[in-house]
Amino acid sequence: MTGSSTQRNAETIREARQLVGDLMVPKPWVYWTDLLISTFIGYGCALLYLTAFVTDPETHAWTPFRWYHGVAFFVAGFALYRVALMMHEIVHFKKGEMVAFKVVWNLLVGVVLLIPSFLYESHICHHNTHHYGTSNDGEYLPLAGGRYRQLWIFLLQIFVLPGLTAVRFLVITPISFLHPKLREWTLHHASSFVINFRHYREIPANAPRRLWAIIDILCFLRTAGIFVALFLGAYEWPRIIMMYLLAMFVLGINHVRTMVAHRYLSHGETMSHVDQLSDSINIEGNRLITSLVCPVGLQYHALHHLFPSLPYHHLGAAHRRLMEQLPAGSPYHEATFPGFIYAFRRLLQSVSQSRMKSPQPAELWYESQGHVKAAEVDAERSRSVTA
Repeated sequence: MTGSSTQRNAETIREARQLVGDLMVPKPWVYWTDLLISTFIGYGCALLYLTAFVTDPETHAWTPFRWYHGVAFFVAGFALYRVALMMHEIVHFKKGEMVAFKVVWNLLVGVVLLIPSFLYESHICHHNTHHYGTSNDGEYLPLAGGRYRQLWIFLLQIFVLPGLTAVRFLVITPISFLHPKLREWTLHHASSFVINFRHYREIPANAPRRLWAIIDILCFLRTAGIFVALFLGAYEWPRIIMMYLLAMFVLGINHVRTMVAHRYLSHGETMSHVDQLSDSINIEGNRLITSLVCPVGLQYHALHHLFPSLPYHHLGAAHRRLMEQLPAGSPYHEATFPGFIYAFRRLLQSVSQSRMKSPQPAELWYESQGHVKAAEVDAERSRSVTA
């Protein structure tokens, strides 16, 4: 990147910040209304969906799966997906901001759905210019720089992650409290919502470990309660399968969204703020589809990486301002795609082009990850010796 283009990009970012400066303050009533309505719809439709395949006490026959069970499945899935992704907003709240909302969300959603927000706090690294797109970024994989099978492997996570989550809280949580080293391993290696399973989470010295432990125990009790209720006959085994399918559906939507959230063209090096913007994507197009697949403003993912603290309910207005008032051909305009199909085509095109390169960008990315991992192991050994 030349000096003139670097200066021009910096000026574009400054201009963009001035254009959206008045939209940085969140409106609490929007968050609370969205949370309560989405949760009510999600849980209500989930309960209706779970009334299928229940044994009739008189005939001992299972209740058949009817059309309204299917409708309830999809409505519950999209509603719970929306309320679940509010954790993305929570981790971007400033210290001391919206504390009551965070507590209620964790009790009402985080513990019930086994997605407490403390497992997502590593997301902040995804916005750090020293970590984004590197092996230290748990939410990044070189999907556009490898082979098609890497896309399939990524999608296969949908089938196993709900089960791994249950194991995390039902088995690993109680074991982690048996010894401090087990707890440390759990926090570093099994306490992050990531797509890169090799991610090592750094735990800050001032981390609220006691609060995390309480939430962990609540999630353990929630998970154990599901199986205890099954053992006591409160419901029958088909409900476990139905709950798993609903979790897979929610996770599947998120994986589809994640695939078009970035270009995934990193070679493993650190990226500037502008490069981070250019590697991210805004999705325009059909409002209904984008609202369902990318709730709480996540269709404006490039905008979010440009201004991470911009509240989700202002993203649409901010996007329109920037598209109208930034100069044509700006990095922001280039990060905006006309729809999901276009974004998927660009991803597949990038994969096709990368297959012809030697070495492939994905190989360079994983090679850089190996170097970083070796350094982390050496640092961890040093800490152990010191301790």
